[in-house]
Amino acid sequence: MKSRSLLSIGAVLLALGSAGATGMAVHGAAFATAAPNAQKAAREARSAQKALAARKAAAAVAHAEQAVANDPQRGDYRALLGQAYLLAGRFASASEALRDALVLNPEDGRAALSLALASIGTGDWGGARNLLQAHAARIPATDLGLATALAGNPNAAVEILAPAVRAPDATARTRQNFALALALSGRWGEAKAVAAMDVAPDQLNARMLQWANFARPANAYDQVAALLGVQAVQDGGQPVALALARQPNLAALTPAPAPAPLAAPEPQPEPQVEPAIMPAQDAAPTPVFSPAPVRVAAARPAKPLPPKPAPVRVVAGPYVVQLGAFANAGAARDAWQKLSGRVAALGRHKPQGATVPSAATSLYRLSVGGFARPDADSLCRAVKTGGGSCFVRMAAGDAVASWYKPASRIGVAAR
Repeated sequence: MKSRSLLSIGAVLLALGSAGATGMAVHGAAFATAAPNAQKAAREARSAQKALAARKAAAAVAHAEQAVANDPQRGDYRALLGQAYLLAGRFASASEALRDALVLNPEDGRAALSLALASIGTGDWGGARNLLQAHAARIPATDLGLATALAGNPNAAVEILAPAVRAPDATARTRQNFALALALSGRWGEAKAVAAMDVAPDQLNARMLQWANFARPANAYDQVAALLGVQAVQDGGQPVALALARQPNLAALTPAPAPAPLAAPEPQPEPQVEPAIMPAQDAAPTPVFSPAPVRVAAARPAKPLPPKPAPVRVVAGPYVVQLGAFANAGAARDAWQKLSGRVAALGRHKPQGATVPSAATSLYRLSVGGFARPDADSLCRAVKTGGGSCFVRMAAGDAVASWYKPASRIGVAAR
Protein backbone atom coordinates (compact mmCIF):
# COMPACT_ATOMS: atom_id res chain seq x y z
CA MET A 1 0.00 0.00 0.00
CA LYS A 2 1.28 3.44 -0.85
CA SER A 3 1.88 5.71 2.10
CA ARG A 4 -0.38 8.43 0.73
CA SER A 5 -3.41 6.25 1.55
CA LEU A 6 -2.98 7.16 5.21
CA LEU A 7 -2.88 10.85 4.31
CA SER A 8 -6.43 10.72 2.93
CA ILE A 9 -8.10 9.78 6.22
CA GLY A 10 -11.40 11.57 6.60
CA ALA A 11 -11.97 11.90 2.84
CA VAL A 12 -14.27 8.88 2.77
CA LEU A 13 -17.37 9.01 0.57
CA LEU A 14 -20.55 7.43 1.89
CA ALA A 15 -22.83 6.32 -0.92
CA LEU A 16 -26.33 7.01 0.43
CA GLY A 17 -29.71 7.20 -1.23
CA SER A 18 -32.62 5.14 -2.45
CA ALA A 19 -30.96 4.34 -5.79
CA GLY A 20 -28.56 1.88 -4.11
CA ALA A 21 -31.40 -0.02 -2.45
CA THR A 22 -33.37 -0.24 -5.66
CA GLY A 23 -30.36 -1.50 -7.57
CA MET A 24 -29.73 -4.13 -4.89
CA ALA A 25 -33.26 -5.51 -5.16
CA VAL A 26 -33.05 -5.87 -8.94
CA HIS A 27 -29.55 -7.33 -8.71
CA GLY A 28 -30.68 -9.98 -6.24
CA ALA A 29 -33.28 -11.29 -8.67
CA ALA A 30 -30.49 -12.32 -11.04
CA PHE A 31 -29.56 -15.17 -8.67
CA ALA A 32 -32.83 -17.05 -9.12
CA THR A 33 -31.21 -19.92 -11.06
CA ALA A 34 -32.82 -23.29 -11.68
CA ALA A 35 -29.90 -25.29 -10.30
CA PRO A 36 -26.32 -24.74 -9.14
CA ASN A 37 -23.65 -24.90 -11.84
CA ALA A 38 -20.26 -25.87 -10.41
CA GLN A 39 -18.37 -25.28 -13.65
CA LYS A 40 -19.78 -21.80 -14.09
CA ALA A 41 -19.04 -21.10 -10.41
CA ALA A 42 -15.39 -22.03 -10.94
CA ARG A 43 -15.12 -19.76 -13.98
CA GLU A 44 -16.71 -16.87 -12.11
CA ALA A 45 -14.39 -17.44 -9.13
CA ARG A 46 -11.33 -17.26 -11.37
CA SER A 47 -12.61 -14.06 -12.92
CA ALA A 48 -13.22 -12.63 -9.45
CA GLN A 49 -9.66 -13.44 -8.41
CA LYS A 50 -8.28 -11.67 -11.47
CA ALA A 51 -10.44 -8.62 -10.76
CA LEU A 52 -9.26 -8.58 -7.13
CA ALA A 53 -5.63 -8.71 -8.25
CA ALA A 54 -6.31 -5.75 -10.55
CA ARG A 55 -8.24 -3.96 -7.75
CA LYS A 56 -11.36 -3.73 -9.89
CA ALA A 57 -13.93 -3.81 -7.10
CA ALA A 58 -17.17 -3.76 -9.11
CA ALA A 59 -16.06 -6.59 -11.39
CA ALA A 60 -14.77 -8.62 -8.44
CA VAL A 61 -18.09 -8.32 -6.63
CA ALA A 62 -20.14 -9.23 -9.72
CA HIS A 63 -18.09 -12.35 -10.50
CA ALA A 64 -17.84 -13.47 -6.85
CA GLU A 65 -21.61 -13.13 -6.35
CA GLN A 66 -22.18 -15.34 -9.38
CA ALA A 67 -19.67 -17.89 -8.07
CA VAL A 68 -21.56 -18.12 -4.77
CA ALA A 69 -24.95 -18.24 -6.49
CA ASN A 70 -23.85 -21.17 -8.65
CA ASP A 71 -22.08 -23.12 -5.89
CA PRO A 72 -23.49 -21.88 -2.55
CA GLN A 73 -21.89 -24.55 -0.36
CA ARG A 74 -18.29 -23.60 -1.19
CA GLY A 75 -16.84 -21.70 1.76
CA ASP A 76 -13.87 -20.49 -0.27
CA TYR A 77 -16.20 -18.82 -2.77
CA ARG A 78 -17.96 -17.00 0.05
CA ALA A 79 -14.60 -15.93 1.47
CA LEU A 80 -13.70 -14.64 -2.01
CA LEU A 81 -16.97 -12.70 -2.05
CA GLY A 82 -16.09 -11.20 1.33
CA GLN A 83 -12.74 -10.06 -0.05
CA ALA A 84 -14.51 -8.46 -3.02
CA TYR A 85 -16.88 -6.59 -0.71
CA LEU A 86 -13.92 -5.37 1.35
CA LEU A 87 -12.25 -4.01 -1.79
CA ALA A 88 -15.52 -2.24 -2.63
CA GLY A 89 -15.64 -0.71 0.88
CA ARG A 90 -18.89 -2.56 1.65
CA PHE A 91 -18.10 -3.62 5.21
CA ALA A 92 -21.64 -4.74 6.14
CA SER A 93 -21.85 -7.00 3.09
CA ALA A 94 -18.35 -8.31 3.75
CA SER A 95 -19.33 -9.21 7.32
CA GLU A 96 -22.28 -11.29 6.11
CA ALA A 97 -20.34 -13.10 3.39
CA LEU A 98 -17.40 -13.85 5.69
CA ARG A 99 -19.62 -15.11 8.51
CA ASP A 100 -21.14 -17.54 6.02
CA ALA A 101 -17.63 -18.56 4.92
CA LEU A 102 -16.67 -19.38 8.51
CA VAL A 103 -19.84 -21.44 9.00
CA LEU A 104 -18.75 -23.58 6.06
CA ASN A 105 -14.98 -23.52 6.85
CA PRO A 106 -14.54 -22.86 10.59
CA GLU A 107 -10.75 -23.31 10.36
CA ASP A 108 -10.21 -20.58 7.73
CA GLY A 109 -7.95 -18.11 9.53
CA ARG A 110 -7.76 -15.78 6.52
CA ALA A 111 -11.55 -15.46 6.45
CA ALA A 112 -11.53 -14.82 10.21
CA LEU A 113 -9.00 -11.99 9.78
CA SER A 114 -11.05 -10.46 6.98
CA LEU A 115 -14.22 -10.73 9.06
CA ALA A 116 -12.45 -8.98 11.95
CA LEU A 117 -11.50 -6.12 9.63
CA ALA A 118 -15.06 -5.87 8.34
CA SER A 119 -16.38 -5.90 11.92
CA ILE A 120 -14.03 -3.07 12.89
CA GLY A 121 -15.25 -1.16 9.85
CA THR A 122 -18.84 -1.42 11.06
CA GLY A 123 -17.96 -0.38 14.63
CA ASP A 124 -18.16 -3.85 16.20
CA TRP A 125 -14.82 -3.66 18.05
CA GLY A 126 -15.82 -6.17 20.74
CA GLY A 127 -16.88 -8.75 18.18
CA ALA A 128 -13.64 -8.23 16.28
CA ARG A 129 -11.54 -8.77 19.42
CA ASN A 130 -13.41 -11.98 20.28
CA LEU A 131 -12.99 -13.25 16.74
CA LEU A 132 -9.26 -12.52 16.70
CA GLN A 133 -8.77 -14.30 20.02
CA ALA A 134 -10.69 -17.36 18.84
CA HIS A 135 -8.64 -17.65 15.63
CA ALA A 136 -5.29 -16.34 16.92
CA ALA A 137 -3.47 -19.59 16.14
CA ARG A 138 -4.56 -19.43 12.49
CA ILE A 139 -3.64 -15.79 11.75
CA PRO A 140 -0.03 -14.66 11.14
CA ALA A 141 1.27 -12.54 14.01
CA THR A 142 2.04 -9.63 11.67
CA ASP A 143 -1.64 -9.33 10.73
CA LEU A 144 -3.05 -10.44 14.08
CA GLY A 145 -1.16 -7.72 15.94
CA LEU A 146 -2.24 -4.86 13.72
CA ALA A 147 -5.85 -6.04 13.62
CA THR A 148 -5.85 -6.27 17.43
CA ALA A 149 -4.59 -2.69 17.64
CA LEU A 150 -7.32 -1.46 15.31
CA ALA A 151 -9.89 -3.38 17.36
CA GLY A 152 -9.10 -1.12 20.32
CA ASN A 153 -6.42 -3.08 22.19
CA PRO A 154 -3.02 -1.70 21.10
CA ASN A 155 -1.27 -2.92 24.27
CA ALA A 156 -2.19 -6.52 23.44
CA ALA A 157 -1.03 -5.85 19.88
CA VAL A 158 2.41 -4.85 21.14
CA GLU A 159 2.66 -8.13 23.10
CA ILE A 160 1.72 -10.10 19.96
CA LEU A 161 4.13 -8.30 17.64
CA ALA A 162 7.18 -8.01 19.91
CA PRO A 163 8.19 -11.71 19.54
CA ALA A 164 7.49 -11.56 15.80
CA VAL A 165 9.84 -8.59 15.43
CA ARG A 166 12.65 -10.53 17.12
CA ALA A 167 12.21 -13.59 14.88
CA PRO A 168 15.02 -14.21 12.35
CA ASP A 169 12.57 -13.97 9.44
CA ALA A 170 10.99 -10.68 10.58
CA THR A 171 10.18 -8.38 7.66
CA ALA A 172 9.94 -4.62 7.29
CA ARG A 173 6.16 -5.00 7.30
CA THR A 174 6.26 -6.74 10.68
CA ARG A 175 8.47 -4.02 12.15
CA GLN A 176 6.31 -1.22 10.78
CA ASN A 177 3.12 -2.86 12.09
CA PHE A 178 4.85 -3.13 15.48
CA ALA A 179 5.85 0.53 15.34
CA LEU A 180 2.28 1.57 14.53
CA ALA A 181 0.95 -0.54 17.41
CA LEU A 182 3.38 1.27 19.73
CA ALA A 183 2.16 4.60 18.39
CA LEU A 184 -1.50 3.69 18.87
CA SER A 185 -0.72 2.76 22.48
CA GLY A 186 0.82 6.20 23.04
CA ARG A 187 4.47 5.07 23.05
CA TRP A 188 5.63 7.49 20.37
CA GLY A 189 9.32 7.57 21.24
CA GLU A 190 9.62 3.80 20.91
CA ALA A 191 7.47 3.82 17.78
CA LYS A 192 9.83 6.28 16.12
CA ALA A 193 12.90 4.22 17.07
CA VAL A 194 11.43 1.04 15.58
CA ALA A 195 10.12 2.79 12.47
CA ALA A 196 13.62 4.17 11.86
CA MET A 197 14.81 0.62 11.18
CA ASP A 198 13.18 0.68 7.75
CA VAL A 199 12.28 4.30 7.03
CA ALA A 200 14.86 6.68 5.59
CA PRO A 201 15.76 9.53 8.00
CA ASP A 202 14.40 12.24 5.68
CA GLN A 203 10.99 10.50 5.70
CA LEU A 204 10.75 9.53 9.36
CA ASN A 205 9.10 12.66 10.77
CA ALA A 206 6.57 12.65 7.95
CA ARG A 207 5.73 9.03 8.78
CA MET A 208 5.17 9.90 12.44
CA LEU A 209 2.91 12.82 11.52
CA GLN A 210 0.99 10.47 9.25
CA TRP A 211 0.46 8.08 12.15
CA ALA A 212 -0.55 10.91 14.50
CA ASN A 213 -3.39 11.74 12.11
CA PHE A 214 -4.21 8.05 11.68
CA ALA A 215 -4.55 7.66 15.47
CA ARG A 216 -7.51 10.08 15.51
CA PRO A 217 -10.15 8.57 13.18
CA ALA A 218 -13.34 10.51 12.63
CA ASN A 219 -15.40 7.39 11.80
CA ALA A 220 -15.38 3.71 12.72
CA TYR A 221 -14.33 2.69 9.24
CA ASP A 222 -11.56 5.25 8.64
CA GLN A 223 -8.56 3.22 9.78
CA VAL A 224 -9.51 -0.05 8.09
CA ALA A 225 -10.42 1.76 4.88
CA ALA A 226 -7.11 3.64 4.91
CA LEU A 227 -4.97 0.56 5.52
CA LEU A 228 -6.79 -1.45 2.85
CA GLY A 229 -6.64 1.48 0.46
CA VAL A 230 -10.41 1.48 -0.16
CA GLN A 231 -13.32 3.91 0.07
CA ALA A 232 -15.97 3.07 2.68
CA VAL A 233 -19.56 2.69 1.45
CA GLN A 234 -22.67 2.30 3.61
CA ASP A 235 -24.73 -0.52 2.10
CA GLY A 236 -27.67 -2.69 3.05
CA GLY A 237 -25.76 -5.98 3.03
CA GLN A 238 -25.27 -8.68 0.43
CA PRO A 239 -28.21 -9.76 -1.80
CA VAL A 240 -30.74 -11.77 0.19
CA ALA A 241 -30.67 -14.55 -2.41
CA LEU A 242 -27.07 -15.29 -1.43
CA ALA A 243 -27.75 -15.72 2.31
CA LEU A 244 -26.49 -19.07 3.56
CA ALA A 245 -29.73 -19.94 5.39
CA ARG A 246 -31.72 -19.59 2.15
CA GLN A 247 -29.78 -22.35 0.36
CA PRO A 248 -31.91 -25.54 0.09
CA ASN A 249 -29.24 -27.91 1.44
CA LEU A 250 -28.31 -25.65 4.34
CA ALA A 251 -31.72 -24.60 5.62
CA ALA A 252 -30.90 -25.70 9.18
CA LEU A 253 -28.07 -23.20 9.46
CA THR A 254 -28.94 -19.74 10.74
CA PRO A 255 -26.87 -16.69 9.87
CA ALA A 256 -25.11 -14.63 12.56
CA PRO A 257 -26.68 -11.30 13.57
CA ALA A 258 -26.08 -8.39 11.22
CA PRO A 259 -23.24 -6.08 12.25
CA ALA A 260 -23.96 -2.84 14.03
CA PRO A 261 -24.40 0.28 11.89
CA LEU A 262 -21.49 2.65 11.34
CA ALA A 263 -20.76 4.47 14.56
CA ALA A 264 -18.19 6.73 16.15
CA PRO A 265 -14.98 4.88 17.08
CA GLU A 266 -14.03 3.93 20.60
CA PRO A 267 -11.50 6.33 22.13
CA GLN A 268 -7.83 5.49 21.59
CA PRO A 269 -4.79 6.78 23.47
CA GLU A 270 -3.73 10.28 22.44
CA PRO A 271 -0.11 10.66 21.28
CA GLN A 272 2.22 11.85 24.03
CA VAL A 273 4.70 13.48 21.66
CA GLU A 274 3.71 15.44 18.57
CA PRO A 275 6.18 14.67 15.76
CA ALA A 276 7.65 17.48 13.70
CA ILE A 277 6.30 18.13 10.22
CA MET A 278 8.51 17.26 7.26
CA PRO A 279 7.47 16.75 3.63
CA ALA A 280 7.19 13.11 2.58
CA GLN A 281 9.68 11.75 0.05
CA ASP A 282 9.61 8.35 -1.64
CA ALA A 283 7.24 5.79 -0.11
CA ALA A 284 8.74 3.52 2.58
CA PRO A 285 7.34 0.26 4.02
CA THR A 286 4.03 1.02 5.77
CA PRO A 287 1.80 -1.02 8.06
CA VAL A 288 -0.42 -3.17 5.87
CA PHE A 289 -2.52 -6.31 5.99
CA SER A 290 -2.24 -9.18 3.56
CA PRO A 291 -5.90 -10.33 3.40
CA ALA A 292 -5.35 -12.25 0.17
CA PRO A 293 -2.39 -14.54 -0.66
CA VAL A 294 0.19 -12.92 -2.91
CA ARG A 295 1.77 -15.00 -5.64
CA VAL A 296 5.46 -14.36 -6.12
CA ALA A 297 7.21 -15.42 -9.29
CA ALA A 298 10.11 -17.80 -8.80
CA ALA A 299 13.47 -16.06 -8.67
CA ARG A 300 15.76 -16.54 -11.62
CA PRO A 301 19.02 -18.38 -10.82
CA ALA A 302 21.87 -15.99 -10.24
CA LYS A 303 24.78 -15.97 -12.61
CA PRO A 304 28.07 -17.30 -11.16
CA LEU A 305 30.23 -14.55 -9.72
CA PRO A 306 33.91 -14.11 -10.59
CA PRO A 307 36.16 -15.44 -7.78
CA LYS A 308 38.00 -12.16 -7.31
CA PRO A 309 36.02 -9.10 -8.36
CA ALA A 310 38.07 -6.10 -9.34
CA PRO A 311 38.15 -3.39 -6.67
CA VAL A 312 36.12 -0.24 -7.26
CA ARG A 313 37.35 3.14 -6.12
CA VAL A 314 34.78 5.16 -4.19
CA VAL A 315 34.92 8.56 -2.58
CA ALA A 316 34.77 8.46 1.22
CA GLY A 317 31.84 10.19 2.86
CA PRO A 318 29.33 10.10 5.75
CA TYR A 319 26.65 7.91 4.11
CA VAL A 320 25.83 4.25 4.71
CA VAL A 321 23.60 1.77 2.92
CA GLN A 322 21.34 0.04 5.45
CA LEU A 323 20.67 -3.56 4.43
CA GLY A 324 18.20 -4.52 7.13
CA ALA A 325 17.37 -4.72 10.83
CA PHE A 326 17.57 -8.04 12.67
CA ALA A 327 16.87 -9.57 16.05
CA ASN A 328 20.58 -9.98 16.85
CA ALA A 329 24.09 -9.95 15.39
CA GLY A 330 23.92 -13.64 14.50
CA ALA A 331 20.88 -13.13 12.28
CA ALA A 332 22.60 -10.14 10.66
CA ARG A 333 25.71 -12.22 9.98
CA ASP A 334 23.64 -14.93 8.26
CA ALA A 335 21.86 -12.30 6.16
CA TRP A 336 25.19 -10.75 5.17
CA GLN A 337 26.59 -14.09 4.03
CA LYS A 338 23.58 -14.71 1.80
CA LEU A 339 23.32 -11.19 0.42
CA SER A 340 27.05 -10.67 -0.22
CA GLY A 341 27.06 -13.96 -2.12
CA ARG A 342 24.35 -12.64 -4.46
CA VAL A 343 25.56 -9.05 -4.86
CA ALA A 344 29.16 -8.85 -6.05
CA ALA A 345 29.48 -5.18 -5.13
CA LEU A 346 28.94 -5.96 -1.42
CA GLY A 347 31.90 -8.34 -1.34
CA ARG A 348 34.22 -5.37 -1.72
CA HIS A 349 33.11 -3.79 1.55
CA LYS A 350 33.16 -4.62 5.24
CA PRO A 351 29.79 -5.17 6.95
CA GLN A 352 28.90 -2.74 9.71
CA GLY A 353 26.54 -3.17 12.64
CA ALA A 354 24.87 -1.12 15.33
CA THR A 355 22.47 -2.15 18.07
CA VAL A 356 19.48 0.16 18.57
CA PRO A 357 17.83 -0.50 21.94
CA SER A 358 14.42 0.63 23.15
CA ALA A 359 12.10 -0.25 26.01
CA ALA A 360 10.08 -2.54 23.74
CA THR A 361 12.81 -4.39 21.85
CA SER A 362 16.39 -4.24 20.62
CA LEU A 363 17.35 -4.60 16.96
CA TYR A 364 20.67 -4.90 15.15
CA ARG A 365 21.14 -2.77 12.04
CA LEU A 366 23.28 -4.16 9.21
CA SER A 367 24.95 -1.70 6.84
CA VAL A 368 27.98 -0.88 4.73
CA GLY A 369 29.27 2.64 4.69
CA GLY A 370 31.72 5.46 4.44
CA PHE A 371 30.43 6.62 1.04
CA ALA A 372 29.67 9.85 -0.73
CA ARG A 373 25.96 10.07 -1.53
CA PRO A 374 26.27 9.13 -5.25
CA ASP A 375 28.32 6.03 -4.39
CA ALA A 376 25.84 5.01 -1.69
CA ASP A 377 22.93 5.42 -4.10
CA SER A 378 24.73 3.35 -6.74
CA LEU A 379 25.46 0.53 -4.29
CA CYS A 380 21.87 0.48 -3.02
CA ARG A 381 20.62 0.11 -6.60
CA ALA A 382 22.96 -2.86 -7.07
CA VAL A 383 21.60 -4.46 -3.88
CA LYS A 384 18.01 -4.06 -5.06
CA THR A 385 18.91 -5.49 -8.46
CA GLY A 386 20.32 -8.52 -6.65
CA GLY A 387 17.06 -9.10 -4.82
CA GLY A 388 17.85 -7.31 -1.55
CA SER A 389 16.32 -4.26 0.12
CA CYS A 390 18.13 -1.16 1.36
CA PHE A 391 18.07 2.59 1.80
CA VAL A 392 20.69 5.30 2.20
CA ARG A 393 21.14 7.28 5.40
CA MET A 394 23.75 9.19 7.37
CA ALA A 395 26.05 7.10 9.57
CA ALA A 396 24.83 6.86 13.18
CA GLY A 397 26.99 4.64 15.37
CA ASP A 398 27.75 2.16 12.58
CA ALA A 399 31.05 0.29 13.03
CA VAL A 400 32.70 -2.74 11.42
CA ALA A 401 30.84 -5.80 12.70
CA SER A 402 32.69 -7.74 15.40
CA TRP A 403 31.80 -11.03 13.70
CA TYR A 404 33.31 -10.03 10.35
CA LYS A 405 36.38 -11.97 9.24
CA PRO A 406 38.10 -11.14 5.93
CA ALA A 407 38.26 -13.97 3.41
CA SER A 408 42.06 -14.24 3.75
CA ARG A 409 41.84 -14.87 7.49
CA ILE A 410 39.12 -17.46 7.00
CA GLY A 411 41.31 -19.27 4.45
CA VAL A 412 44.29 -19.37 6.83
CA ALA A 413 42.19 -20.63 9.70
CA ALA A 414 40.85 -23.46 7.54
CA ARG A 415 44.28 -24.89 6.81
